Amino acid sequence: MLKALIFDVDGTLADTESVHLRAFNTAFILAGLDWYWNEDLYKELLAISGGKERIAHYWLSIDPRGASTLEAARKIREIHALKTREYARLVDNGQLTLRPGIHRLIIDAYCAGMPVAIATTTTPANVQALLEHCLGADWRKFFAVICDASSPGKKKPDPDVYLHALAQLKVEPANCIAFEDSANGLQAATQAGIATIITPTHYTRDQDFSAAMLVLPHLGEPDLPVPSGNGLHQTMVDLLTLKCLHADPLLKAG
Repeated sequence: MLKALIFDVDGTLADTESVHLRAFNTAFILAGLDWYWNEDLYKELLAISGGKERIAHYWLSIDPRGASTLEAARKIREIHALKTREYARLVDNGQLTLRPGIHRLIIDAYCAGMPVAIATTTTPANVQALLEHCLGADWRKFFAVICDASSPGKKKPDPDVYLHALAQLKVEPANCIAFEDSANGLQAATQAGIATIITPTHYTRDQDFSAAMLVLPHLGEPDLPVPSGNGLHQTMVDLLTLKCLHADPLLKAG
């Protein structure tokens, strides 16, 4: 029986990565660096989960000696703080909306008493910036559990954030469906034993999603149906669709 839904944030709830990229590049300027990440480079860097980890990985690739100093560790924290503030500013200025079907499904689950959780490796500040803007000041009421970069354990693709969410939800992985947009997220969810629906973005669409329960361009809206040919016979992903799919994945919710 389906008892809970678990959502990733970046790329899944909203197509955030272009805004994150803008925020990183602004932070580099503010930090006095001549770094610049273009889209192709950023797509590669997304294989590294976590903003500070991404910065450190890049720095190590271009300047191994400089990246290994204590001063580098301080600088990484400075850059990341600048980037987080810039991201919040861009979100507050209306640069992001939730992806199709996300708002509808979260509200439907809340009204039906179906617990919804967040399992992300982004910072609490980034989660709040996005969801407060998109769902309002009382956004937390829609989520039974919120696991983010402040939660214990390793980051995706390790399953720790999902295991932590399951423990707080007090449900078995077989009773959940996860929603992700990347191969790292898919690996984390499936290693935790959770069937996963993937909605890729521009940055992740070429990744391997063969382990997913379903891969869709989005979750659909009344005026924006899910295109045919994706293994889903409905025009939108709703709670009934998810319950049917969870009960018998071979049906593809048909």
